[in-house]
Amino acid sequence: QVQLVESGGGLVQAGGSLRLSCVASGRTFSTFAVGWFRQAPGKERDFVAAISWSGSNTIYADSVKGRFTISRDNAKNTVYLQMNTLKREDTAVYYCAADATLRVGVAQAFWEYDYWGQGTQVTVSS
Repeated sequence: QVQLVESGGGLVQAGGSLRLSCVASGRTFSTFAVGWFRQAPGKERDFVAAISWSGSNTIYADSVKGRFTISRDNAKNTVYLQMNTLKREDTAVYYCAADATLRVGVAQAFWEYDYWGQGTQVTVSS
C-alpha cells in the first residue's frame, strides 16, 4: 500500500511560482511512475505531468510545457512539481498519483494510476 500526501499549494499572483511536493509512504514508491493531475471546479481531472520511476522519462501537458517541471528524489520518497509563470487558468486542486504497473512509457490517463493523494489547492489571482 502506498499513501501520498501533497503540499505546497496556496494563493499566488499571476506570473508567480509555486513548488508542490508529493511525499509517499511505502518502500516500493521508488519503482512507481508518478503523475500530477489537476481538477478545476466543474471540470474533469486533467493530466499535468508525469515522471518515470527512475526520473529519466518525463511528459507534460501542452498547457504547462515550458512552465512546469516535474522531478523526483527517490531517497526522500518525494516527487516535485515546480510551477513557474502561473496563469489564472492553472487554478485547480492538484493531485499526485502513483502508477504501480510496469509499463513502457509513462501513463497520462488518470484511470491508469493506482494510488492518489488528497490534493492541494492552487489559486492564481490576476
